[in-house]
Amino acid sequence: MNTTIVLVFAAFWIATGVVTGLWMIRRGHDPLWMLVALAFGPLFVPIALERVERSPRLAAAGAGEVPTSPSSRPDGPRVLVGLDGSPQSEQVLATTLWLFGHGFGMLVLAEVVHYDATMDASGREVDAAKQRLAAAAAVAGELGVVVHFEVLAGPAGEALRRFAEDQEMDVLVVGRRGGGLSTRLLGSVSSDLVHHSPVPVLVVEPARSPATKDSPSPTHPV
Repeated sequence: MNTTIVLVFAAFWIATGVVTGLWMIRRGHDPLWMLVALAFGPLFVPIALERVERSPRLAAAGAGEVPTSPSSRPDGPRVLVGLDGSPQSEQVLATTLWLFGHGFGMLVLAEVVHYDATMDASGREVDAAKQRLAAAAAVAGELGVVVHFEVLAGPAGEALRRFAEDQEMDVLVVGRRGGGLSTRLLGSVSSDLVHHSPVPVLVVEPARSPATKDSPSPTHPV
């Protein structure tokens, strides 16, 4: 077989796998699907089309439901904070507590996992997300804030903005990561939210501290 034909076929096989794998990952699926996509190439396309999920959903919830009826809504802004267990998440939560102080009507913390994590019989990733959110909720709860937390499944940006809209949140707070390769390939969550969220978005920059030595501590709002 002609070497050029072999190289063209190999390039087509790999490119089809990469494009299909990236599409699945951007649609909220496990990054490990990329390995399958590279192995199967164009044969993976119908598999991906059949397997990919179309809409974000709730994976697990903390204690208590998020009230949506006007009679059950407390006074003050309803704030949704997107966390992911990273050190940046701690800064996002600290900044939110510092900015709003005791002025929350309600605070909801959310972490997004990929769809495939919800189908794992061990529930390892979902449970880990719940534990991280429970720890963050405990920090906010010490300040007397009404806190709920939810684990969502799907593409992070879409899952957060849909939840914020469905639950009638007033503000959505997220952190912004650097512009590395993964951001260029998979997209920026904060950019997606800023451009598409119907709910106002507050983006916490990673290089900034929520307080200077002359300002109040983020864990002791005034």
